[in-house]
Amino acid sequence: QVQLVESGGGSVQSGGSLRLSCAASGHSASWYCMAWFRQAPGKEREGVAARRSDGSTRFADSVKGRFTISHDNAKNTLYLQMNSLKPEDAAMYYCAATFAPYYSGCNAFWDRPVEYKYWGQGTQVTVSS
Repeated sequence: QVQLVESGGGSVQSGGSLRLSCAASGHSASWYCMAWFRQAPGKEREGVAARRSDGSTRFADSVKGRFTISHDNAKNTLYLQMNSLKPEDAAMYYCAATFAPYYSGCNAFWDRPVEYKYWGQGTQVTVSS
């Protein structure tokens, strides 16, 4: 059974940094697509960044140049490094993933939640101005 567990959320001031982690367990697939989504109160869930097992990445325009996404294969953990945080980055952040044999996500539709089979419970990010 695949599980995704996020951590690293918290409260920071505008301009600060946070690193989110998503530990994946219960799979042995070499192919994966993992992503970060966020959802603020009253808003739709939106894609933030995605990374495929071949190292290719995608980012929402709103975070390009400020956020980076990486993956530690040994730890089976996805990271989201968030720098220069803004109040509008405040949201619940979710980790999402698909693993072989489900080949979806990390394509032109990477930011659509339906592309991902597995989801974590979320970690809260608060940014004060």
